[in-house]
Amino acid sequence: MANVRVERTDDGGFRATNDRGAEVRIGGGDEDGVFTPVELLLAAAGGCNIVTVEPLTAQRGHRLVRLAMTVQAEKVESNKLGPVTITYDVELPSEEADKVYRAVAGRVHEKYCTVGRTLEEGTEVRLELP
Repeated sequence: MANVRVERTDDGGFRATNDRGAEVRIGGGDEDGVFTPVELLLAAAGGCNIVTVEPLTAQRGHRLVRLAMTVQAEKVESNKLGPVTITYDVELPSEEADKVYRAVAGRVHEKYCTVGRTLEEGTEVRLELP
């Protein structure tokens, strides 16, 4: 089970903390050094892809020279995003690496990225109030 605690901090900001002690500062977008909740969603979609593509490509003998991505979405309503677009930025060591990278990235996107699949298929979000 995935578990994250989100809480208000003593300075009036917010943070998300996981069970391993990592934390991310969250805000409304008007302060430096914080992610908005929408940015965290985009980071999760991109992160899910990239942390899976990297080892699978390397396991097939092709370490990419550069592997990065940009993840974008526009609001289509005040409280809803339109399509999320993931654009890779890679430098490939060879044509063979290009073939492997494309095959792996496609499979990861279609089958293995939990975040992307959840966004595409939709998932119920439940609210429990004490």
